[in-house]
Amino acid sequence: MNSLLVAGTTSDAGKSVLAAALCRWLARRGARVAPFKAQNMSNNSVVTASGGEIGRAQAVQAMAAGVEPDVRFNPVLLKPGSDRSSQVVVLGRVAGEATALSYRERKAELLRTVTGTLSELRSEYDYVICEGAGSPAEINLRAHDIANMGLARAADLPVLVVGDIDRGGVFAQLFGTLALLDPADQALVSGFVINKFRGEPDLLAPGLTDLRKLTGRRVHGVLPWSEELWLDAEDSLSYVADGVVGRPAPPVGEQWLRVAVPRLPRISNATDVEALAAEPGVSVRFVTEPSRVADADLVVLPGSKSTVADLGWLRETGLARAVLEHAASGAPVLGICGGFQMLGERIVDHVESGAEVEGLGLLDMEIEFDTTKTLGNPVGTALGRPVAGYEIHHGRVRRPPEVEPLVLLPDGGGEGALHGSVAGTHWHGLFENDEFRRDFLGRAAELAGRTGFRGSRNISFAELRRTQLELLGDMVEHNLDTDALLRLLDHGAPSGLPSVAVGAASS
Repeated sequence: MNSLLVAGTTSDAGKSVLAAALCRWLARRGARVAPFKAQNMSNNSVVTASGGEIGRAQAVQAMAAGVEPDVRFNPVLLKPGSDRSSQVVVLGRVAGEATALSYRERKAELLRTVTGTLSELRSEYDYVICEGAGSPAEINLRAHDIANMGLARAADLPVLVVGDIDRGGVFAQLFGTLALLDPADQALVSGFVINKFRGEPDLLAPGLTDLRKLTGRRVHGVLPWSEELWLDAEDSLSYVADGVVGRPAPPVGEQWLRVAVPRLPRISNATDVEALAAEPGVSVRFVTEPSRVADADLVVLPGSKSTVADLGWLRETGLARAVLEHAASGAPVLGICGGFQMLGERIVDHVESGAEVEGLGLLDMEIEFDTTKTLGNPVGTALGRPVAGYEIHHGRVRRPPEVEPLVLLPDGGGEGALHGSVAGTHWHGLFENDEFRRDFLGRAAELAGRTGFRGSRNISFAELRRTQLELLGDMVEHNLDTDALLRLLDHGAPSGLPSVAVGAASS
């Protein structure tokens, strides 16, 4: 054996967090461990050292495991460009577009890729922690599933099902998920974990006992709610519209710096702004209506999987006009990747949208999309500070702006733009560079007239992430039955687990 699958009753139930926590716990025991998600659907991604693209959650899980991200950790990545189609990335490289129906026809081939990749990892690592996708009880999708019970059956994986008690109805979630599976699938469901609990444990205990009686399976532990866990969200749906990101600490100086980030329908790499939210006195808010921009000091246009469509949405909602008025006042605007592309005069896109549209006109440049995706982990200098980032984009600057680049490259070239109060870059992850982030925020505060804002010199984003990963390891060690988890990893699903029929609760 040496592997298990973490499934969830819903999206955002805690699969990614629990998988990362298990990776950290095992790594701290001295084990060599790898994460694995057969199929991820997300526009939050990173570039590995080999130049391939994987879901961001698997990169974070790799950090938790103490290993370098590898394209094999997420062999199939779907990047939605609309409600009906997604870009398909296989082992780090683009492998065309697919609709829900056409993608189904590729499932047999992709299952071979997925199981072969998992087999490789199982032979190389002491343990492999697999993460499911969505819910394993999507019975309309079961026949062609390669990420949940389809993978568990193909690779003989014991399955832990995690439920989010904070949403309410967790016992119905857990029981119903099990009951909707056929007997062969149920035989691999080896127990439950309850996530995000912040109540009185004694009040929960009777429910745990009754769930075991109803299903024949134990709850292997209850993970507490933690205000500290907010970095590296798996899905942009985790970011609530008009909601504040993270847990803002009080300002060092006399004033806050308010950052507005339009919550684009196809937002990508939304985690770019999390490092801003880690700074004391910086309030980062995802917004969907113009008044929030009017109240902001800095506007950040984030990445997008559908730049042209999301630019249209900005105009339809009135946010585009609000951004233009914000810039016209001399207040700072930053565009990242797709957001950078929107700042130009014109976008020529015959790859994603098949359209040519006018941009916001804040930078005198044109963007043209190329069928070949740019993937890389570049380094350079920005605002006089050494920086590193990563690139994931089809857009190319066809006519560069005659302004100072935001980033100076080692070969003497430039990337992005810095023109008055407007800046832009194709690079993700720039704000994770601590010195650059602080200097950028200081410049933004000056442009916005926030003379009472003072940056902190004590925040290390890398250390903040490490602290959260250690917290995850602690949560497993202190709240889950680790002996039971090791038995599942080493020996697989227990034999003789009972099947549960729908309606069993009333018998």
